[in-house]
Amino acid sequence: MTIGLDLPRQILNAHTEVRKPENIKKEDIRGMLVENSRDPEKVRTEKLEPRADGTLCLNGRSWLPCYGDLRTVIMHNFHKSKYSIHPGSDKMYQDMKKLYWWPNMKADIATYVSKCLTCAK
Repeated sequence: MTIGLDLPRQILNAHTEVRKPENIKKEDIRGMLVENSRDPEKVRTEKLEPRADGTLCLNGRSWLPCYGDLRTVIMHNFHKSKYSIHPGSDKMYQDMKKLYWWPNMKADIATYVSKCLTCAK
């Protein structure tokens, strides 16, 4: 997966895959997607709000599901961007949380940055 101008499409594709019945139970963190555990086909709309492009957001930030490697690709590009040049995990989290959200995001970013050999020096 590559990041670029088609990022909203990639996020939308991930959201579409996550909403499939075989995937929704793995992704439904704290009842974010499913309204009622008895009816997993009914998608919750109170917490995750749809945008005009069809992607889901929470408080104006794009929700990134676990499906695929979208989170890793975005963390990689934020971390290696010529504008940020290997920020620490706190700076990277502060920058990313303005645009994206997923459960345990801060811990995932800290783990990603801890594996960077340049930042470890």
